[in-house]
Amino acid sequence: MRTRLLPLLIVLMAGVLLALGFPLAASLAASEQQRVVVDRLDDAARFAALAQFVSESSPGTDERQATLGGELASYHDVYGIRAGIFYRNNRAMAAAPEDWVVPYAGEGRRAFNEALLGRRSHDPPQVWPWQRDARLSIASPVVRDGDVVAVVVTDSPTGQLRSRILRGWLLIFAGEAAAMLLAVGAAFRLTGWVLRPVRVLDAVTHDIATGRMNSRVAATGGPPELRRLARSFNEMADNVEDALEQQRAFVADASHQLRNPLAALLLRIELLALELPEGNEEIASVRTEGRRLAQVLDDLLDLALAEHAAAELRLTDVGALSAERVASWRPVAEDKGVTLTGECGAVTAWADPVALSSALDAVIDNALKFTPAGEEVTVTVVPDRSTVAVVVADQGPGLTDEELGRVGDRFWRSGRHQNVKGSGLGLSIARVLLTAGGGGVSFAPNEPHGLRVTVTVPRHAPAERDPGQGFTER
Repeated sequence: MRTRLLPLLIVLMAGVLLALGFPLAASLAASEQQRVVVDRLDDAARFAALAQFVSESSPGTDERQATLGGELASYHDVYGIRAGIFYRNNRAMAAAPEDWVVPYAGEGRRAFNEALLGRRSHDPPQVWPWQRDARLSIASPVVRDGDVVAVVVTDSPTGQLRSRILRGWLLIFAGEAAAMLLAVGAAFRLTGWVLRPVRVLDAVTHDIATGRMNSRVAATGGPPELRRLARSFNEMADNVEDALEQQRAFVADASHQLRNPLAALLLRIELLALELPEGNEEIASVRTEGRRLAQVLDDLLDLALAEHAAAELRLTDVGALSAERVASWRPVAEDKGVTLTGECGAVTAWADPVALSSALDAVIDNALKFTPAGEEVTVTVVPDRSTVAVVVADQGPGLTDEELGRVGDRFWRSGRHQNVKGSGLGLSIARVLLTAGGGGVSFAPNEPHGLRVTVTVPRHAPAERDPGQGFTER
């Protein structure tokens, strides 16, 4: 969730910084240029004051004109700025360099024409750092007796101006980059603070879904709404756990209480059978149904105990345990004419040995039930990086895709196998036993026919729950 929320916050913060940065950069460029314009206007005003007293009647002989020409030449030599005073008819009163004339087009001509109207240049076009050939033209009128008799024009290079603007922009960029890094750091902390309770809630939900019903959320961090959600979740989990506990207790008590009456009933049936002819079909049917009912009650009690008991995980040699179960079931397989083989290399994993043995017994028993004589059942231990899988593959009739979706449900049996002995709880008990230890069981078709059941247990030790990390256990 953080990977989806962070880009949104970062884009919003970047938009805000850009919205502030562009106007600030434009304002800096305008401010730097305005400083240059004011400086050039001051210079132009000084030259205009000198040019007021230059006589136009005898050009080249006026001492003031010579002084003005010297000032312009010195100004050009020192600053590299072209400057000149031009009469209304474009003739030069004085200019530096001497061959410089009023431009006939462009910004220089616009400034000259504006000054002829008695206005000084005040708003030349903005110069940007990427305009390498840009120049700054400033004009100021020379007024004598209320009339504009000439115009002072300066034409400045903009290299230093563009450099100052660029340096200012780099400072703005550095400041915005630092602000962006600070904002990203704040966004990480903020999203972590907001989403941490959500991650904890998700982990505890997964724990409860996989059988750790005593897991709870420590409502100590995050926004008030999420703390309130954590408390509500804990209340809900308490109610669900209580309801499941009552259900398990009822099943266990009912199974236990029914066993004694059923045992007495079966005993009476046996006594009644002594009074009937040998081989009576009705009494044989009653015996069969009685034993089946007794098996169902035993399986119900086992299921209730499996759901209630906590897994005692320890490092277990899954290969040796699987080989032991194969050896225990081999006489049953031989009695049915089925070949039971095992490829059980030495590999360790974290499991409850009793629970894993019971689960393997249920899976192997189920495979032997449905495998016809002359066929084979294989048990293979397959390790990978995170789990160890025990694959039990039979060559029985197998299941359809629809049946594969329901296999493992309580009391479910395929309609094609109703005549096979069993209660429909064996695989359910196996799934409960494995889930309690962090493992699982899955079902898939076996080629060319049959069913492949995969029992998995984790290879790594279960993570310790730290209450400081947001988990509590009752």
